[in-house]
Amino acid sequence: MRRGIVFQMEVPHREPMRIRGFEFGNERGARACAIVGSTRGNEVQQTFICARLVSMLANLEQEGLFDTRMSVLVLPCINPFSMNVNQRFWPVDRTDINRSFPGDADGGTTERIAASILRVAQTYEHGIQLCSFNQQGDFLPHVRIAYQGPISDRSAVLARDFCLPYVLTRVPTSYDESTLNYVWQQNGTHAFSLYSKATDRIDKGSAQVVTDAVMRFLVARGVLRSMPKKMTGYGAQSILLPESDLVDLRTKRSAGFLMSSVRVGDRVRKGQTLAQVLDAFDTHVLETLQSPVDGRVFFMRTDSLVQQHMVVLRIVPE
Repeated sequence: MRRGIVFQMEVPHREPMRIRGFEFGNERGARACAIVGSTRGNEVQQTFICARLVSMLANLEQEGLFDTRMSVLVLPCINPFSMNVNQRFWPVDRTDINRSFPGDADGGTTERIAASILRVAQTYEHGIQLCSFNQQGDFLPHVRIAYQGPISDRSAVLARDFCLPYVLTRVPTSYDESTLNYVWQQNGTHAFSLYSKATDRIDKGSAQVVTDAVMRFLVARGVLRSMPKKMTGYGAQSILLPESDLVDLRTKRSAGFLMSSVRVGDRVRKGQTLAQVLDAFDTHVLETLQSPVDGRVFFMRTDSLVQQHMVVLRIVPE
């Protein structure tokens, strides 16, 4: 294992901010895979997963399980300053590093960070980003790909080697064009966004699921000679699914306490009661939410209070 500083800058009243990288395998070999952890200061789970990967890959390298013709780079956290001061975005101007790509070496702070990360990460054939979910709630671990044509077609095939339950593809909007996943693909890297169940807390179970998924992918790509011992979690064949096929179940005109009667991963039938909204002052039932299709619960909001027109569940239709 080789340690290095990918980016460094001075910050007021604190030691310099350093973005650290860990390289494994042959430093002169083919650059097989770059793994990027947290881009935001509250992504504790994503940093934790990368830290686990650093430890595991260091042990596997010592055991001689790396292909000597390849290398892997892990960047556990590219926003340590925000994490240090407990802020999700860059504290000075509230900008988001994952909305600053491809960056600018002479631009603002987050643009300079993004440019430095991309300069290194785009030299790898495959890119894995550990992301936080954009909705508050529980969901199944999965892989996402922002569809951009032929490179994404190939990436969707490769994504099945993670052996997570679902590979979701989505048509990117202008909002996605400044994300690492999008720009990675623009520069010829097969890019994958991996989602575990937690963000600002450590969930060891889902962290293990994602760690194992990354290991499976590295074995499939020939980076590792064999599977590590004591692999756990998923291992089934992935289902490729456009994100637009997910069925959203929303509240209509009601706001109040949310009482769910199912869990993520449960199979549901059309017409089955999945949740109720209760009045916040006397708990009478304001609204009953029933499944519009047969399928499996992919996402479920975990907030105790919900508002009108809010997505409460997302279902993978059968």
